[in-house]
Amino acid sequence: MSAHLSRRLRKGATSGAVVAAAVAALAASQAPEMTSPPADNAGGDRAIGAGDTASPSGDGSATGDSPYYTDLPPLNTPNKPGASINLPVITGPAEAGIPASVLSAYKRAEQSIRSTAPGCNLPWQLLAGIGKVESGQARGGRVDANGTTLSPILGPVLNGVGFANISDTDRGAFDGDATHDRAVGPMQFIPSTWATWGQDANSDGKKDPNNIYDAAQAAGLYLCANDRNLALTADLDRAILSYNRSREYLNTVLSWFEYYKRGTHQVPDGTGVLPVDRSDNRGQGNRPTPPLLPSPTPPAPKPSETGTPKPTPTPPGGEVTPPTKPTTPPKPPVTPPTKPPTVPPAARVTKLAPVATGQLTAPTESAFAKSPTVAALDATGTSVTGVSIRFEITGTTGTRFAGGATTATVTTGSAGLAAAPALRAGEKTGSFTVRATVVGSTLSGTEFAATVTERRADTLARVAGDPLSATAGTAFAQQVQVKATDKGALAPGVLVTAVVVASATATEQGAEGPYFKKDAAGESVRTLVLKADANGLISLPELFAGDKAGTYVLRLTAPGGGSTEITLTVTAPDPTPTPDPAPSATGTPETSPSPSA
Repeated sequence: MSAHLSRRLRKGATSGAVVAAAVAALAASQAPEMTSPPADNAGGDRAIGAGDTASPSGDGSATGDSPYYTDLPPLNTPNKPGASINLPVITGPAEAGIPASVLSAYKRAEQSIRSTAPGCNLPWQLLAGIGKVESGQARGGRVDANGTTLSPILGPVLNGVGFANISDTDRGAFDGDATHDRAVGPMQFIPSTWATWGQDANSDGKKDPNNIYDAAQAAGLYLCANDRNLALTADLDRAILSYNRSREYLNTVLSWFEYYKRGTHQVPDGTGVLPVDRSDNRGQGNRPTPPLLPSPTPPAPKPSETGTPKPTPTPPGGEVTPPTKPTTPPKPPVTPPTKPPTVPPAARVTKLAPVATGQLTAPTESAFAKSPTVAALDATGTSVTGVSIRFEITGTTGTRFAGGATTATVTTGSAGLAAAPALRAGEKTGSFTVRATVVGSTLSGTEFAATVTERRADTLARVAGDPLSATAGTAFAQQVQVKATDKGALAPGVLVTAVVVASATATEQGAEGPYFKKDAAGESVRTLVLKADANGLISLPELFAGDKAGTYVLRLTAPGGGSTEITLTVTAPDPTPTPDPAPSATGTPETSPSPSA
């Protein structure tokens, strides 16, 4: 009867009291059977108001909107808030008892989180409500002494067929599936969410989503994210919806939450009963049901000293009540040592603030004087240490971090600050951006604008050498070297233009005279752009005199105003001497005989 009514009242039931009231009204009016609304195979009713879908994990929900159990609490809800004794022991799908280790994990998570985040006001009954609909309290408490499930609890493959499509994020480490993700453990975390929120609450050195202590602690921190105060209805609703984006899910969890607030009882591990109805209409096919606790049988009458059984006393009214076997008290669960919860540093950061570093500029192929720096802050403006900050360079200037990388990850120090590694400009001028983001968080990043400027030199001076002269048709014997400096410092990498002009007053390269080389068409090249080396030296290539004698000028200029001029003298070749006539035997030059008359 209760299971039947739970299906009829699934949508819109927000508490055990509401369910009881609705059932009473139905019984009094003999109302005809109602038709249950269709189930949403993707995880429930998606008609959720604005703001309800906010998730601290950034992936939409903690569970990937996996299916959940929709059974509601029993109808005979305790009506005394805080009651914990004299409760009816309900069996079947609406089992109200919570297995000992599971209950211990919920209460420990509440106590731990209230000590570190008192403003959240996390009640353990909320964890119990979520644990009930996600896994039936860890499959009825089928856990070992340390709180780890006897076998993994896995949701369906999230491959887009009836569910969300979430590609693998953990290489199958948690869910055994290297293609798609699956919700894992008694609190049904998808691996990407567990990577951020996973905890080691039982101090065994592992963050295990299949351990009820670890999973309950992580669920509590997840629900408290974004500075939620779960004592406020709006924040409570948002927290539950961040777990599974379904209005039906919200109502189901709230129903169990209210029921557990009014009282529950502890049952031995492994004796709880798994719910029946699920939001995907798959029943228990995907999650095995533990065996029911066998009903106790009355003991045989104790024989008397004469061997004759003593008669059972007859109570008033004449009805004989057989004696029942005393119930063995459950063995107390092994309680691991309490360890303060550790909230992932990335989850605590609510703001990534840029730290004033001044203008980020540098000439080509030189180091930037300053590096982008950020401060990781929590909601109160307090610095957060141990946060991994990723810096990334975007742009085409060729700027790189030390080692030639375009990305670098830095951990914030004790002051919550992280500075990017030293930047070195490339060969191209222009603008680029350095973007800083929090690793493992969807928090908006911070960007720094930077500029690579042209390398400058305000002075060009020829390295000592003799005047340059050469005969037409030959090459100048000396190599020309010029040193570039800027404000007295060497200017490595500066680009210097060298051009041969006809005179000191000419502004364009000459049409004749000295040249550097011949191009493919055989034309003389008289202009070159040269780059200073690491010592600021510009070494000119071999210079040819050309065919025409005269005085020419080699002019060198650099960005920043540096310039120098060198005179080039081209001399004409010596004239070829005329050979003297051969002398005669008498020493007198012979003359040609006169022609005869």
